[in-house]
Order: sequence, then C-alpha cells, then structure tokens
Amino acid sequence: MIKKICCIGAGYVGGPTCSVIALKCPDICVTVVDKSRDRIAQWNSDKLPIYEPGLDEVVSQCRGKNLFFSTDIETAIQEADLIFISVNTPTKTFGNGKGRAADLKYVESAARMIAEIATNDKIVVEKSTVPVRAAESIMNILRANNKPGVSYQILSNPEFLAEGTAVQDLLCADRILIGGEDTLEGQAAIEELCRVYEHWIPRENIITTNTWSSELSKLAANAFLAQRISSINALSAICEKTGADVSEVARAVGLDSRIGSKFLQASVGFGGSCFQKDLLNLVYLCECLKLPEVGRYWQGVIDMNEYQKSRFSAQVISSLFNTVTDKHISLLGFAFKKNTGDTRESPAIHVAQTLLDEGAILHIYDPKVEEAQIMEDLSPLGLSDLKTRINIYHDAYTATRNTHAIVVCTEWDEFMELDYKKIFSEMTKPAYIFDGRKILDHDNLQRIGFNVQTIGKKLTRAAISRVWGSQTQV
Repeated sequence: MIKKICCIGAGYVGGPTCSVIALKCPDICVTVVDKSRDRIAQWNSDKLPIYEPGLDEVVSQCRGKNLFFSTDIETAIQEADLIFISVNTPTKTFGNGKGRAADLKYVESAARMIAEIATNDKIVVEKSTVPVRAAESIMNILRANNKPGVSYQILSNPEFLAEGTAVQDLLCADRILIGGEDTLEGQAAIEELCRVYEHWIPRENIITTNTWSSELSKLAANAFLAQRISSINALSAICEKTGADVSEVARAVGLDSRIGSKFLQASVGFGGSCFQKDLLNLVYLCECLKLPEVGRYWQGVIDMNEYQKSRFSAQVISSLFNTVTDKHISLLGFAFKKNTGDTRESPAIHVAQTLLDEGAILHIYDPKVEEAQIMEDLSPLGLSDLKTRINIYHDAYTATRNTHAIVVCTEWDEFMELDYKKIFSEMTKPAYIFDGRKILDHDNLQRIGFNVQTIGKKLTRAAISRVWGSQTQV
C-alpha cells in the first residue's frame, strides 16, 4: 500500500498534481522536491511560483500536514513508496533531433538519482510528457544500476491538464491513464497507483494500457487538439477573403455531434508548453520510424500555427499604413492564454517581436505575467534600445493611453469589461483595435469610433464607412 509519495520536479505538473493528491488522500504523505531552492521557497510562501485558479486554497489546506515542498531530494526518494518523475522535457536545441526531439537529460538525471539513492523497492511513475518508449530508457538505467534486492516497476501516467483549469481538471478528470508492463509485478504496480486515484476518481474513469500506448496517447491528445485549432485558423483566412464569418462557420460545424464545439475558436494561434513541443516530438518520432508522410502531416499543423501568427502580425502593420516605426502600440495580454502567467510559446511574443523589428514602441499589460518575464521573453531580439521601446504597465487604461492601436493577444475576461469609450478618447486618431482572440463587441467598438480588425471576419463597406464617419466627428 502506498503511504509516501515523492515527486521529483516542482513545476506546472508536479506542484498542482501532488497538491490535489494530498488533498484527496489525507492518509498519504506527499513530498515535492526540486533542486531549485528559490522555487521550493516560493511553494512554501504565500505567493506560489505558478498561478492557477484554486491552487492557493488547495496548497494552504494541505501544506505542513501531508503536503511538503523540499530540496532534500535524497530523503524524499529513500522514504517514498512511489516516485513521480515530473521534470522538464524541453525540445532539443542542439545535436541529433535539434528543434524537434524532446531533451530527456532531466528525466535521465532523475532516474540516475533514484538508482543511486534507493535501497528498497520503488514504483517509478513517468509523469512528464515524453516520447514513446522513454519508460524503457528509465527502466534500463534503473536496472543497470540497481542494488541487490532492489526492484523497480515503471509506469506511465501522463497528465492531461490545461493551464488555467488545472485544479479542476485534476479534481474532475475525464480520465486517468496508467500504462505498465504486462507482468504480475507490473499489473500489481498499476493497481497500487489506481488505488491512489480511486480516492476521488471513479474506477471506470481510470484506463489501464501497456506503457507504449499510454505514452503515445499523451502525444496524440495534444496533437488532435492542436490540429483542431489549426484547422479553424486555416478556415479563418478563407473567411476574411470571402466575407464569411469564422464564428458562424465554427458554430455550424460544432453542432455536428460527431465533431463538437470545443477547440474551434479561431485566434492568433496556439501557444503553451505542450502543443508545439508534443507535435515536434511526434514529427521526430515519425522520422525515426521512417514514416515521412505521417511526419509531414503533423508538421502541417505546426506550420499553419506559425502562418496564423505571421498573418495576424502582418495585418496589424498593413492596416497602420504599412509602417509602425515610432508608433505606440498597446498589447493587451502576454500569457499564452487566460488564467495563467505562463508565456511559453505565447503568440504575443511573436507579435511583439514582429512589431519591435518594424520599429514600434510597445505598451504591454498582462494581469498575471511579471515584468521580468516579459523582458526575458523579448530579450533574444538583441535590440540595444529594447528597454526604451518596451513599456510595461499595471492596468489597461494607462497601457492604452496615447497609443495608435490596441492588439488583444490574450483572452482575459477583464478585457471584455473595459470602458472603451474612455480608452478611445485618450488614444491617437484614427484609433485601431486588432482583436486576436475574438472576444470583444466589434459592433459597439465601431460605434465608438474604432477601426476594428479581427480574425476570420471581413468588415463590410458599410461598417468601414461608419467607423471612419464616427472618427471624423471626434
């Protein structure tokens, strides 16, 4: 029976997952460990290192009782019955597979630590998003270095969390997927992990498979979701040329019960830590398996996402008389989606970099992204005057004052509730809004006097006339 759990890695997956396990399994002691003293200190403070709605409440309820955050990795591994490996698996930036393959150096390091420290049997659970057959690599490391009398069972238990709803996703999971070896020992280990989740997840929602199916299912799930976004974004380009409205198209398509409405919201593009990384990983896997046609298919999903970001950025520039040099442009939102402070692969970075390359001066506001993170994301541009051309604000009204245009990059709810009459009165005319998330009331903005551009919808001549007519009256 599992009495103690250790999680190696205190990031976006390990922290929330183990916090919810501690909440729902008061009889299990859960310790999350990490080499970063700063990160662990944040988990033990009043300001957690990540923002997730509801996470603060879960952590405060369990921390110090059966939930602990520590840098004492050796003790946590030694005492644990079950160990989650939940470390970062970034895309490789060099060597074979550069730009596509997952870099498993942190996974390998965790496996070697376990082999060095453990003196009794362990269930080791692969929680990080990894390529197919990564569990086999972990097993090879552990069995090649294990001590006499110590045995390991390796399980794959991928996460299916969406940032911004991670706590709810954990509490009310669609499914829990556990993969393991088809041996008596492997099946016994699967059963032990099932019992942990059965504290709050119905058994019929816990799916067991072989290890390889579990690993591939994670990549496949993210690939399918990204594919839906790229598909509707591809249609949005057609809509803008023909006069169709992509929202109406998406609604009509989504009402088909075989398709459904989720992930059919056209936008400036998808971001986050998973979609692009997992797609690239899938493409690389196809190439390694000598399935180039399959690889090209999934590469097309990535290419369409890049095209959408570039297309939107080009639209901003062309609408502003084909030049943004020395123009002040406000970016509302920098996170890759609402209800998170995560900026990894955020479309806002691409838009900001394009505008900066063209000489714009940016006014950036995001309710959850720290100023240091924004500057770090944009520093690779290497612009000598970067700090003078990026202004970061703590509210939308000061961020938009005296600007030529507003570019909505993140679908924060508060952006729908702003007083746009007040904002319009304090902007340079003609005033533009580029709604990259299709969340604003475009008709109302036109009545106020804004020149409005959005994704997948072409303004009619009458609408454009109304916009310019109202602007000339201001």
